[in-house]
Amino acid sequence: MNLNDRQRRLLFAGILVLLTAAGLYLTFAKPDDGPDRPEAKSSESATAPPTGPASPPPGIQTPVNPNDFDIYRLLPFTRQEFATAADLAQRFVAAYGTYRFDEPPETYSQRLAGFVTDDLRTQLTRDATTPGLLEERRREQIVARGSASLDQVRTIEDNSIIFVVTGTQQVTKGTTESSDSRKYAVTVTRNGGSLRIYSFQPADAGQAGDTG
Repeated sequence: MNLNDRQRRLLFAGILVLLTAAGLYLTFAKPDDGPDRPEAKSSESATAPPTGPASPPPGIQTPVNPNDFDIYRLLPFTRQEFATAADLAQRFVAAYGTYRFDEPPETYSQRLAGFVTDDLRTQLTRDATTPGLLEERRREQIVARGSASLDQVRTIEDNSIIFVVTGTQQVTKGTTESSDSRKYAVTVTRNGGSLRIYSFQPADAGQAGDTG
C-alpha cells in the first residue's frame, strides 16, 4: 500500500498515541487479584485450621480459692474428655484380657477395634492370630475374663494422657482356675476428633508421652 507524506505522519501519530496509552495503563493499573498477591496470602493464612489441643484451658486470673479450685482450667483436657479417656483405658484393658479358645481371632480383634487407633488395631490383630498362641489356647481350652482398675495418671500432654491400669484375668484351663494381674501404661490420644488408645505396654517398661 502506497502512502503519501501526510498519511504516513498520521499513521505514525496514531501508533505513538497507542504506545503512550499502553505505557500509562501498565504504570498506574492496580495489581490483579491473583492468588500470589499479599492480600490473598494473608487471607489464606487467617483461615488456616488451628493447631494444638481441641480444648485449650481458659486459665485462672482470679485469686485461687482452695475450696473452689477447678484444676481442669489448667489442663489441656476438659473434665468430660478426661473422664472419657479414663473410661476408655479401663474398658480397653478389660477387653484385652477377655478371650475364649473357641472364638475366632477376628471376633477378638473386632471387640478391640472401637477402642484403638488403626495402627494399634493392626498390631493387636497380628498378635492375636499368632498360630502358636491359638494352638495353645485350643489345646488347653483357655477361657479368660478380664477386668481392670485405674491406678494412676502418669503423664498429661497437650494431646495425650497416660494412665496406669491394672488388668486382672480370671483364667480357666480345662477344669483349673487361676488369677493373674498385670499393670499397663495406656496412652489415650486425640485421634480424628475422638479419643483412642494409641499404645500400651507393661507399666514398668516406661512410655513416651505426647504423640503430637
